[in-house]
Amino acid sequence: MRNVAVVGIGETAFGEHWEKSLRALAVEAGIAAIRDANIEGADIEAMYIGNMSAGKFIGQEHLAALAVDQAGLVGIPSSRLEAACASGSLAFRQACLAVASGEYDIVIAAGAEKMTDLQTEDVTTTLMGAGDQEWEGWLGMTFPGLYALMARRHMYEYNTTREQMALFSVNGHKNAALNPKAQFPFEITVEDVLNSPLVADPLRLLDCSPVSDGAAAVIIASEDVAKRFENPIWLIGSGQATDNLALHDRKSLTSLRATKIAAKRAYEQAGIAPEKIDVAEVHDCFSINGLVALEDLGFCERGKSGKFVEDGNIERGAAVSINTSGGLKAKGHPVGATGISQIIEIVKQLRGECGKRQVPAEFGLTHNVGGTGATVVVNIFGKELKER
Repeated sequence: MRNVAVVGIGETAFGEHWEKSLRALAVEAGIAAIRDANIEGADIEAMYIGNMSAGKFIGQEHLAALAVDQAGLVGIPSSRLEAACASGSLAFRQACLAVASGEYDIVIAAGAEKMTDLQTEDVTTTLMGAGDQEWEGWLGMTFPGLYALMARRHMYEYNTTREQMALFSVNGHKNAALNPKAQFPFEITVEDVLNSPLVADPLRLLDCSPVSDGAAAVIIASEDVAKRFENPIWLIGSGQATDNLALHDRKSLTSLRATKIAAKRAYEQAGIAPEKIDVAEVHDCFSINGLVALEDLGFCERGKSGKFVEDGNIERGAAVSINTSGGLKAKGHPVGATGISQIIEIVKQLRGECGKRQVPAEFGLTHNVGGTGATVVVNIFGKELKER
């Protein structure tokens, strides 16, 4: 298997794009990535598109063909990948495997979602398709409700406090305030979180990621090609794992088994321990998932994430800088685009292009979750090439 690198990145701002269609957002991100890589569209040999549910959100399926059509690259192979909120990372992983195998030398992996055209209740129903429709959705469960169960159990087992969960959102907003692409570029306080409207006890509005529109794209190149670029960022480890679809079938409500398995594979490939990760984008669709991720990724001991956050260990430049982009909570969460956007933030950090939110970084990690943890993809990136 060949080494691969990210050589180009591009994304839209995340938010409510009433004036833009899904195709317009995807084209904007794709053009930005091609320009960043300083290549021609004709150099791209294949496309991989991450999207969760364009059929329900906007009535458009067959996105792989739509993407090639709009890019003016008719004739190359194009594939759509779906793994709920992990769709973007799945598209990226499959694109990297295709390049590593020797099939292609330059491909594009993108993710896009247009969510705000539906009413809130319809968005909630559509998103619940990422859970077990028969045994969860049909019975009235929603993702805020499922993650609230996880939060309550974590509070019960480990004495995690509401204030500690709130601090995860506070950290995300502090970073988003420095990110011009963020949906909510402003700071909040613990009191703001605790006084925001109740969504699913104990989770409140400011514990929850928003409904968002947006797109993101990266250009991936084989080792020989990537070395021709000025600042390639190397994928040095990648893991994917799948767990039971329904939350009630899991062995634990306070840990995502798929995260632990995917992370173990990624760390082993990269040849590094969690302590070597300088910056990480973790999947904080709800604040409790941010805390659980810190434990499952090995950044702190099981049950200790609340205190880990409270002690300031996830702030920029601390033990591990978490969600310097603002995370899903504050940057936004257009579900198909999220995984690619996480990768873009890590690439920018390793390139040293993040301005006021820049941290010293040699290794970065992305953690992307589908559903309540039924699918997880973990990627590790390095500034230097890791010889296989």
